[in-house]
Amino acid sequence: MTRPSEGMREAMATAEVGDDVYGEDPTVNRLQERVAGLLGKDAGLFVPSGVMANQLALAACTRPGDEVIVEQSSHIFNYESGAPALLSGVQLHPLDGDRGRLGPEQVAAAARPPADVMPRTRLVCAENTANKAGGVVYRLEWLQSLARAARKADLRLHLDGARLWNAAEATGTPLADFAASFDTAWVALSKGLGAPVGSVLCGPADTVAEARRLRKAFGGGMRQAGVLAAAGLYAIEHHRAGLGRDHARARRLAEVLAELPAFEIDPEAVETNIVIFETTGADDAASVVDTLDGEGVRMTVFGPRTVRAALHRDVSEAGFERAVSVLREHFG
Repeated sequence: MTRPSEGMREAMATAEVGDDVYGEDPTVNRLQERVAGLLGKDAGLFVPSGVMANQLALAACTRPGDEVIVEQSSHIFNYESGAPALLSGVQLHPLDGDRGRLGPEQVAAAARPPADVMPRTRLVCAENTANKAGGVVYRLEWLQSLARAARKADLRLHLDGARLWNAAEATGTPLADFAASFDTAWVALSKGLGAPVGSVLCGPADTVAEARRLRKAFGGGMRQAGVLAAAGLYAIEHHRAGLGRDHARARRLAEVLAELPAFEIDPEAVETNIVIFETTGADDAASVVDTLDGEGVRMTVFGPRTVRAALHRDVSEAGFERAVSVLREHFG
């Protein structure tokens, strides 16, 4: 929902560009080096979307016929159009975690023993923050325990960091610490940071080189992509400070919703910028969202009686207060 700020538009308009398919776009190269440094990895690869970042990592870290462990509410399992099977020939093994988070014991139990009749468990994927769980953060100690269990089973690890900026803001944990236990990790530039498009996948130099080759095969090679990379660089330098405000507003929204008889939510469960709540009255989620949309307040149906709201940098204070007023007027 975010749109480029004026400063971001200026950075895009004046970006130095070249042909990124040949590795010759200086702005793309700066962005890749900048994000790789923030994540503590050898190299980075600018890609059009987070879905492509996930799928490149799966393809680079597995072989056809392998199995990938994911949490059942993960983006990879629910919202990527069956791409693991379509593009990489791997099957997913979804586990029912704790609010979107895999437990070390679960991973240890799910890793298959070597056997000709079984797929080879090859990779574990974690999503930080966990979207469908309401933007819940994987704390650093949890990730480290998860990684130890995966390594003991000789598994590789991939971090879906679509909202890793939010996890870092909420906990004060550096991005590199979150990514340290993982072979590959990526961050989105187009969500909380407000760039119009793009993510950066990071990892060892040889893995990223393979991901670059696969990006071309998947149709994701871009030419003068520095226009887009400039937006990402600007977002990193200028927009991260707004994430804390988004988190504070999400908590305020949850507190308002908890006061309304039509809804059910625990405000203490809201950790970042996502608010997921249940309808308890006569209105189901679709009718609630339709009512709000008619008043210019946009939320998403997330289940028959589940609604998702996301706070972001383009929501002004006046817009936020307007949303609160509409909720109280119609559902108070």
